[in-house]
Amino acid sequence: MTNMFEHSESLVWLWLVALVALVAMWSFGARRRSLARFADHPLLQRLAPHLSSFRPVLRSVLSISALLLLVLALADPRWGVRYIEADRRGMDVIFVVDVSRSMLAGDATPSRLDRSKLFIEEAVDAMAGDRVGLVDFAGEPSVRSPLTLNYDALKTSLTEISPRSASRGGSMLGDAIRTAADSFPDDEPGGKAIVVLSDGEDMDSFPVEAAAAAWRDHGARVFTVGIGDDDEGARIPVLVNGQESWLRYEGQEVWSRMDPELLATVAEAGGGVFVPAGTSLVDLGEFFDDWISTIDLRDGSSAVTRQRTRDSVGLRCPHSPCSCFPA
Repeated sequence: MTNMFEHSESLVWLWLVALVALVAMWSFGARRRSLARFADHPLLQRLAPHLSSFRPVLRSVLSISALLLLVLALADPRWGVRYIEADRRGMDVIFVVDVSRSMLAGDATPSRLDRSKLFIEEAVDAMAGDRVGLVDFAGEPSVRSPLTLNYDALKTSLTEISPRSASRGGSMLGDAIRTAADSFPDDEPGGKAIVVLSDGEDMDSFPVEAAAAAWRDHGARVFTVGIGDDDEGARIPVLVNGQESWLRYEGQEVWSRMDPELLATVAEAGGGVFVPAGTSLVDLGEFFDDWISTIDLRDGSSAVTRQRTRDSVGLRCPHSPCSCFPA
């Protein structure tokens, strides 16, 4: 049986479990030495007949076991494999989601990021046998889900992304497009699309050049969906000492606006289409159906394929250690 941890980086916390175990062992030895100096064993039994050396050990074992299970829940272990069958239409689509702090702005209610997630769910629901993947980015990109036919698994990964999931602040759209393009298998021509959902803020990562290279070198069209108001914009909410506030720079509140010019240029360079969703509720499923007709599919007819996926053992910690529980 094969095994894998979905978030193996969380295993670094095993050192904390080992440290707690060492401290517990040291405390047991120190307790025994203190009792031995106080009185010999027969006298100690007469002075404290109910004194137990078993209960402290049991409490420590239970506490250490709970910490160990907590770390395993954070790592999200996957055991074994199962197969699902789906009709392949021949498309590979990778969604690229901006998780920088500007995506917390509330001009697209409830936030730009939440609106992006809703759009992706609608697009995935409109699919039929196409492989999908997920990349998020702020200061650097991260592949949250490789290409898969397991739409439920992708939606699970989608719910977990947030500005806190980004390893570094900023907004490097070009790097995210390059990461998505490199995630496609190059030995399969055609039928590839990168769908970017962002407010268009970028820190000189050359996204136009990245989109052109994705289309030229990988055959992947780049579509962009602009989220947010491109006129007045919106402030960015933050927490300061536990209180809700607005992001400030040099004493002034920061206002974020969607950049339709950049996103349109990126889509044009990548052979795709720019969708100015703005703050409106757009049915991305309908747009996705329209895009399909513009993409050269690898297969003209449907085919049944088998997708290999791993099963969770039932321990997951989706948001914080306090929310861990057996599934």
